Amino acid sequence: MTNHQSPIYIADYNYPLPDERIAKYPLPERDHSKLLVYRDGQVSEDRFYNIGDYIAPNALLIYNNTRVIQARLEFHKPTGARIEVFCLEPLTPHDYQLSLGSTTGCTWKCMVGNAKKWHDSDVIKLQITNHQSPITICAHKEAQIGNTFAVRFAWDEENVSFAEILDAAGELPIPPYLNRKTEESDLRTYQTVYSRIKGSVAAPTAGLHFTEKVLDDIRSRGIETDEVTLHVGAGTFLPVKTADANEHVMHTEIIAVSRETIAHIQTKLGRIVAVGTTSMRTLESLYFIGAKLRDVEMSKSNNLEIHVGQFEPYEEAFDFRLSTFDSLQAILDYLDATGQTTLHAETQIMIKPSYTFHVVDQLITNFHQPQSTLLLLVSAFVDGDWHTIYDYALSHDFRFLSYGDSSILNRKS
Repeated sequence: MTNHQSPIYIADYNYPLPDERIAKYPLPERDHSKLLVYRDGQVSEDRFYNIGDYIAPNALLIYNNTRVIQARLEFHKPTGARIEVFCLEPLTPHDYQLSLGSTTGCTWKCMVGNAKKWHDSDVIKLQITNHQSPITICAHKEAQIGNTFAVRFAWDEENVSFAEILDAAGELPIPPYLNRKTEESDLRTYQTVYSRIKGSVAAPTAGLHFTEKVLDDIRSRGIETDEVTLHVGAGTFLPVKTADANEHVMHTEIIAVSRETIAHIQTKLGRIVAVGTTSMRTLESLYFIGAKLRDVEMSKSNNLEIHVGQFEPYEEAFDFRLSTFDSLQAILDYLDATGQTTLHAETQIMIKPSYTFHVVDQLITNFHQPQSTLLLLVSAFVDGDWHTIYDYALSHDFRFLSYGDSSILNRKS
């Protein structure tokens, strides 16, 4: 990849993370996790159930309503060879809801374990016996896409959706760094209480701390809530393997934001709280989507493919004089002109040091892996002061990663 960004040496974003500091399981009560509070270079701590104390009464809290699917399927060849198929994103139909709702078959981009033993001519099968009637699922490997494959699924039972197939036969894909098998309890604890739109292969983990009680408390304080959708891909776990983080290729994720939510955000600019890095990526992508829609004479077609590239926020040709309000208005105008009620787009945005934030003012997030793009995002948000936060967390017994503790960070302006 060619880019003209100043080097970001990923080795500068390393820190010691002993295995015992990685939370293998969540706390019995979600909202009892520790909460690190960062403001103006100062750090304190509390419990998550008090998070309302650190959010302005007239703020807008936005969370990701995606739901994790049981995306890992285990097939066996007649020879006994085990083939693991990990569904990443739909190809045909490309829409998540259409693909998950299909009763006639679908094609997904998948990671395949033991792929060398799955020849192109082989059709592998999986039997489901825990359904009201036995179902046979057939999988055919159609094409290779980088280190993944297009896999076509078909089954012999009418009126059964692919979502039901995954629920019956799939395994919830918990993060690899937990170094354990998925357990029955994960089906509940690895979902947020507000998850409802199926599609993710990883949870938006900052939201795992919320309970209905915490949400009720937040709303009782005059803090408003709203939701966006970003289906989290397996790329969220990919480490940065290049010495210069700018050479890392960001994964693309699909986002959906309703017109109503965009209008809501527009009225609350300066008081936006993002729950998690996935909400952050979605919200910040909106600025660049609006700028594109405003700068380019777009057709009235509602089939327009909207994509935010990895380095678009850093391109010199981009006109950053556009206000966030006007950018959001451009999206609203586009949706109205095309008769759509929801913005659908793809984002590959890379939020890293030197990024200028346009939408988000506070970030609720867990503690991320060393040398990860998520740590780069946190560093950008606190203007490079991530060491202060992570040194405190490490020295005060905070639990790390997906099932770990939480933080609320105030942006340095």
